[in-house]
Amino acid sequence: MSAYILPLFIVGVLIAGFAVRVPVYGSFVSGVKQALQLLLSVMPYFCAVLIAVELFTASGLAEKTQVALAPLLNALGIPPELAQLVVIRPLSGSGSTAVLRELIQTYGADSRIARCGCVMVGASETTFYVAAVYFSTVKERKLRYAIPVCLIASLAGAVAACALVR
Repeated sequence: MSAYILPLFIVGVLIAGFAVRVPVYGSFVSGVKQALQLLLSVMPYFCAVLIAVELFTASGLAEKTQVALAPLLNALGIPPELAQLVVIRPLSGSGSTAVLRELIQTYGADSRIARCGCVMVGASETTFYVAAVYFSTVKERKLRYAIPVCLIASLAGAVAACALVR
């Protein structure tokens, strides 16, 4: 049944469009044109975030950050092994998924570290990616408070995730 949902939805939209005399094809082409414009405006921000994440990981700074943040994370109730995930998650969804997969393989799927990591990833957002998409479309350049507040909320979410897993 689920294989028929998307085709039925498309047929339903076409029938509804013809019924109210909307130029369906013209509206579709107009939407695609707007989507391409959005893609072109977001691409530089998206590339910058991807490059920053790759440089952070490849330079070895991720491991050094884990060691430096260990005392703070312990005080907050977050296992220090999750430091890389705490830092990568606001930057990259796929990067944080890769870090989470590595944590699960290393510590086991039922370990506290893996469970904390899963809740953190599931309950948090890729702050810089969302900011890049949102702020590039609204043409807002003043990010003075938005990014720090989002990062504080992300850290609070990590603390809450590890507290809930206990």
